[in-house]
Amino acid sequence: MAVKLHEKGVFTWTEWAQCLSAEIKAASGDSERDEYYEHWLAALEKMVEAKSIITRSERLQCKAAWDRAARATPHGRPIELTNG
Repeated sequence: MAVKLHEKGVFTWTEWAQCLSAEIKAASGDSERDEYYEHWLAALEKMVEAKSIITRSERLQCKAAWDRAARATPHGRPIELTNG
């Protein structure tokens, strides 16, 4: 998603690198956030909110909807928002 948003001109690669770097630095030594994916996701969430692509409330609502759908979906079946 970050690459596609960059390609569409939503943010520069320098902006992205700075945001991701800040996330990695902020989490340094935090055992719960030592996964690179977690840094990438946190940076992407901050970027889309900062660029007004989505509000924090909208992001949290969408995340909750996908979580409900995932929990309601039988193992091995595709997750669909209609399952939430």
